[in-house]
Amino acid sequence: MRLAGAPAKPTRFRISAGAYTLLPPAFVIPEPAGQHHLSLRRRILIGPAGYSVITLQKLICTMSSLNCLRKYRVRVAFPYANAILRASLEKGCPQKSLSDYNSMLHFTAFCPDYRTYVLLLKACAKCSDLYAAMEIHSHLTKRGLLSNQHIATHLFKLYIDHDRLMEACELFWLMLEWNTDPFHGNLMLTGFLKHGQLEKAYQIFRRMPVKDLISWNSMIAGAVRSSYPKEAMNIFSKLINSGLVPDAFSFSSVLSACARAGARCYGVWVHQLMVEVGVEMNHILSSALVDMYAKCGRIDMAIGIFKTIKRNHVSVWNAIICGLAAHGLGSDVVMFFHDMESVGLVPDGVTFLALLTACSHCGMVEEARQYFEVMATKYSITPKVEHYGAMVDTLSRAGLLDEAYGLVRSMKIKPDAVIWRTLFNACCRYRQTKLGEITFEEMMCLGSGDYTLLSNFYSSANRWDDSEEVWRERKKKRIRKTKGLSWVELGGSIHAFKAGGRSHPDTDGIYQVLHGLSKRAKVEGYTPLTELVMKDVSEEEREENLTVHSEKLAVAYSVLKTGPGTEIMVSKNLQTCSDCHEWMKIISKVLCRVIIMRDRVRFHRFEGGCCSCDDYW
Repeated sequence: MRLAGAPAKPTRFRISAGAYTLLPPAFVIPEPAGQHHLSLRRRILIGPAGYSVITLQKLICTMSSLNCLRKYRVRVAFPYANAILRASLEKGCPQKSLSDYNSMLHFTAFCPDYRTYVLLLKACAKCSDLYAAMEIHSHLTKRGLLSNQHIATHLFKLYIDHDRLMEACELFWLMLEWNTDPFHGNLMLTGFLKHGQLEKAYQIFRRMPVKDLISWNSMIAGAVRSSYPKEAMNIFSKLINSGLVPDAFSFSSVLSACARAGARCYGVWVHQLMVEVGVEMNHILSSALVDMYAKCGRIDMAIGIFKTIKRNHVSVWNAIICGLAAHGLGSDVVMFFHDMESVGLVPDGVTFLALLTACSHCGMVEEARQYFEVMATKYSITPKVEHYGAMVDTLSRAGLLDEAYGLVRSMKIKPDAVIWRTLFNACCRYRQTKLGEITFEEMMCLGSGDYTLLSNFYSSANRWDDSEEVWRERKKKRIRKTKGLSWVELGGSIHAFKAGGRSHPDTDGIYQVLHGLSKRAKVEGYTPLTELVMKDVSEEEREENLTVHSEKLAVAYSVLKTGPGTEIMVSKNLQTCSDCHEWMKIISKVLCRVIIMRDRVRFHRFEGGCCSCDDYW
């Protein structure tokens, strides 16, 4: 006997497998209360065989949304979960797959298998639901399914794609126990290198049991992007020793490393290796080769190679034009630009940046104005902040500070700290105190106030109290000065020097040669520019400070280790000072040697007491 108001006892319907082929014998549906639910059930269950997965999907979704299944303690045995999840994925509804899974998990008695979790992880990846993926990860750990290769791979890729590198790393170490395929390791390398974490990527790389060419290429390119060219060259050497044959990507990456480090000898060896391997040249590799020789001081070799390769891509022309611009060969830049136009190639923003840079180095103010206008009117190229910066540099070097300041104020985009610093440097050079203070305030607003520049600015005007105040403020804020560093490549190794440094094994010999060179330079008319030392110290201390600049130490080491007449190539991370510039001109005459200096701004070729920049730099 049933009490009044008590719910009716649910009736179980067992569906015959012969009558309903898509519904298994174990499929059980409780009798819902109400005619609406009954009619719904009958529309789905009463009829011919051959119902689609979508029909089953609608059944689960509708019954769960109406909350009718919650009224009964009976759980439905439902083995078609995977088909329903797959249907939602194929329809492009990954979020619906997850909601269907939750409904079936609550209202049915199906047991998820590894295929279920693979489908769920695919759904999480498509809708970027990282929280759901981490919940699934927890379920997989409890059920001991992480050892399944399909599941682990999909979860691993999902973590990598969403930059969850720590979770991916833990999964990677687990997978190493049963999988030596470099595919997963390569994904880990890509993830860490994407965020500049070279050290962690190298830890993964070292522990990979199998490394393919993709692994090596990823590490070489990652080291270059992270500004570790020396490490990139070391990894490339290990690649050669591993027995694998490098491809075009390997060569283009290591050539970029050589270009950044100024490692000409290593770059020449790489070029010879390319010829031996017989790698097919494309525009990327051709551009990298031209760029390497140009940035290693051999612009003549860069031009020679440019004339022998296919020149049907704008990047190849950009490589040679940028190289010529860095060497201050303005007339050659203009000539190559016109040749590029004559063959029907359309210049891009990089081309015009090189043109404006060449104009800046050579004092071609009127030409710079023309190119700056042509890029917008003829080629519809909107100037970027780099183009404005090059134009401001051109005007500032020529002493047109008011015009440069007016250009900055008229910019359609917000000027960055580099532009203001360029203008500030010109104010220091031309002793424009008022405008200098204005530009420094703008730099401060951008959070990039260069206290060293400001201190030197006040010192050059003999405002020593203001200079000391700036230094005290810098120390208070714990802002470190960028240290000057110069390096040379000798014997396949790179030797670095800092001002006044004594850490090199050949320090005694270096300083002995350096003092000897300085004495000979004075005999030839060299006078130390002690006014460049922005410190209130004695004249002797200022001269000693200038003597031990890093580029002078690098030249002295090259003289110590090379024979007479050998060309010297020095690279520096900052712009060389006027004193070192004058010193090297005289030393090139004294030693009858060519000295090539590559600083942060451009190349200087010293020969016979003259410089290729004609003292305009």
